[in-house]
Amino acid sequence: MVNYINAHATSTVVGDLAEVNALKKVFKTTTGVKMNSTKSIIGRCLGAAGGMEAIATIKAIQTGWLHPTINQFNLDPTVEFDTVADIKQPHEIDVAISNSFGFGGNNSVVAFSSFRP
Repeated sequence: MVNYINAHATSTVVGDLAEVNALKKVFKTTTGVKMNSTKSIIGRCLGAAGGMEAIATIKAIQTGWLHPTINQFNLDPTVEFDTVADIKQPHEIDVAISNSFGFGGNNSVVAFSSFRP
């Protein structure tokens, strides 16, 4: 079960709410699902963003720690996910996804989990 989302989260009202609303259609409940934004810490790396966010997602699985979403102010009340605001949090991840949305509608989602023989 997916319980961690590394959001695309470019910090635009329209884009971020569109991403959250799409995720709420996929996940019927947000309980236990944590979502954060790597871009809040490293900025927008354009072509490298997806790769860097994938690395952050894999490191979260390996370490059991989620980096915080920093500089998050006035969270829209329709965001029903725990956004890991301001302080890193421990979290045992079952399955994680990392969203990447590019210019012109080039969108992808990758899923990761730890190896379980």
